[in-house]
Amino acid sequence: MRWRTNFLIVCFFIFYSLLFSKIYNIQLNKSDYYLNRAESQQKAIGSLEPTRGNIYFSDKNGNSSLAAFNKDYGVIYAVPQETFENYKDIAGKLEPIINLSIEEIENKLNKKKDLYELLVEKATSEQMEKIKSLGITGIYTDIRPFRSYPFSALAAHLIGFTSSAQESEILKYGNSYIGRYGLEAKLDKSLRGKNGYVEKGNFVSSEAGENIFLTLDINIQTQAEEILKKLIEEHKATGGTILVEEPKTGKILAMASNPNFDPNNYSKYDIKNFLNPAVQAVYEPGSVFKVITMAAGIDSGKITPDTTYVDSGSVVLNERTIKNWDLRTYGKQTMTNVLENSINTGAVFAQRKTGPDIFYNYLVKFGFNDLNGISLPGEVKGNLNNLRGNKEIDFATASFGQGVAVTPIQLMSAISAIANNGVLMKPLILKEEAPQVIRRVVSSETAKAVANMMILAVNKNKLAVVENYSVAGKTGTAFIPDFGKGKYTDDVINTYVGFIKSDFAILIKLDRAYGSPLAGQTVVPAFRNLAQFILNYYNIAPDKL
Repeated sequence: MRWRTNFLIVCFFIFYSLLFSKIYNIQLNKSDYYLNRAESQQKAIGSLEPTRGNIYFSDKNGNSSLAAFNKDYGVIYAVPQETFENYKDIAGKLEPIINLSIEEIENKLNKKKDLYELLVEKATSEQMEKIKSLGITGIYTDIRPFRSYPFSALAAHLIGFTSSAQESEILKYGNSYIGRYGLEAKLDKSLRGKNGYVEKGNFVSSEAGENIFLTLDINIQTQAEEILKKLIEEHKATGGTILVEEPKTGKILAMASNPNFDPNNYSKYDIKNFLNPAVQAVYEPGSVFKVITMAAGIDSGKITPDTTYVDSGSVVLNERTIKNWDLRTYGKQTMTNVLENSINTGAVFAQRKTGPDIFYNYLVKFGFNDLNGISLPGEVKGNLNNLRGNKEIDFATASFGQGVAVTPIQLMSAISAIANNGVLMKPLILKEEAPQVIRRVVSSETAKAVANMMILAVNKNKLAVVENYSVAGKTGTAFIPDFGKGKYTDDVINTYVGFIKSDFAILIKLDRAYGSPLAGQTVVPAFRNLAQFILNYYNIAPDKL
């Protein structure tokens, strides 16, 4: 009996030793293999990937239009573990179909331990059929959701795009798509949702991403982009930007820039096209800045709209001479006349009466030295560094918008504050955001006085007049600096900023128009056309007969 007992003990020992060895082999020696296999299986289970949230435009009636959503497309992928032995032959067969070079395909297929390599995303039905007909082991087709932008380039800088997760990102994000620019990047976490997973045999479902609703009005946005495109083509300019804001709330109704791109085919464009000039680029604004100079002087009590000075045609400071843009001498002028005729020496007079410290502090209050917090990535702030040296000439040139730099969104917000009785609002692009006061920058009385000066300027110069409406506006033509040579070029940037009551404000900026024309010849007519469209669209009643 004892020998039988000993025999059974030995058998059990051998059995459990073999079992332990098997478990050890699975858990340790082959752990990488099974981990990779599990990961590849998770990649193949679409239900583990969350549905990315949609992005919507709005309109005046509260209706929503899809700006970005998910659409199923074909994909072609490889399992290199199955292709690496014959990767050269397979690459030769695939090359005419998938539009990758032989070298690119070979690099993807020649990975002995790799279980997944994407070859084509958004494959055509013809490509899918050809791949299936080849029947190559290790080359497969599937259907996967991809990001789609039904209006193509419309508001592309603001919306951005997504691309597939890179190898270094897969552990963190899974096999999902990642927002790269614009709102797709800024709100990526909310839009992407949460991945599902399998833990200890239990299936945990994914959580869909949030839908995002924009303040952008699709009709105003479309009109703005059409006007900007025609403006650039007509004047052979290198680019431009249009912004439309509701001053009372800070809601951005349009944000258009050109050159732009189609986020459905972003790989065809240069990376510089993806940056949003409205928030990510600064420029010297020129004479539109005279509005800010007047607001600072009047609010500080140093000047009034009726304060006079005598223009001699030039002023010399720090051994440098400032002349008027038209080289004219105007004689005795009021501050209102200064805006009407855009007199450089008058802006210098107003700034010097205000004083450098007070002037600088008002620029800061208007938001030119800080970020304004718009919900977009990569926002930059203005550049007032020239004013730190306390040179009279630097403050003088700043008074008419040269030597200081701002972003279009900062300038739009500052002008909107004048339209909003002196209150600066945070610019909003998300419908869910409540209007947010940043601060009061000037008194209501000052804002009304400056707005009236702008209206008188429009009425005198006629170009921006919209019949039966009080239009407040100001032009700016600024020479573009060459920082390498330390001087200004002959190229210009034209800007027009204006508003009608507090209903809406518009900024139009045109870069390097051919022949360096004045703003009155380029952006002012464009402003009038867009303003007329918005007045008709919102059915805004005239305020004068």
